[in-house]
Amino acid sequence: MEENIQFVDFPYEEVTFRTTLTKKFANRKVYEAPDLRKVMAFIPGTIIKVLVKDGSKVKKGDTLVVLHAMKMDNHLLAYKTGVVKKVYVKEGETVPKHHILVELK
Repeated sequence: MEENIQFVDFPYEEVTFRTTLTKKFANRKVYEAPDLRKVMAFIPGTIIKVLVKDGSKVKKGDTLVVLHAMKMDNHLLAYKTGVVKKVYVKEGETVPKHHILVELK
């Protein structure tokens, strides 16, 4: 049996457990909430249309970019009403997953 076992307090809801952690859990990437100001590619694909430019005013639900992926045209929408801070792509460009396409102020 391993003698260098390190116990940690692990709070869960209203109870705290005293336990050990695996190396995989201890080295995991911590969850980070998505930034709703950044519209990102959710899948690799090709930019078919860019419908906004820097400084454009947009409303929640407006189509910002059309991404062609897996034989479908995906209309990426504004999550909130605002102003376009920067457009990072141009038509015909191929983008990887998680690439920032448009950023709102």
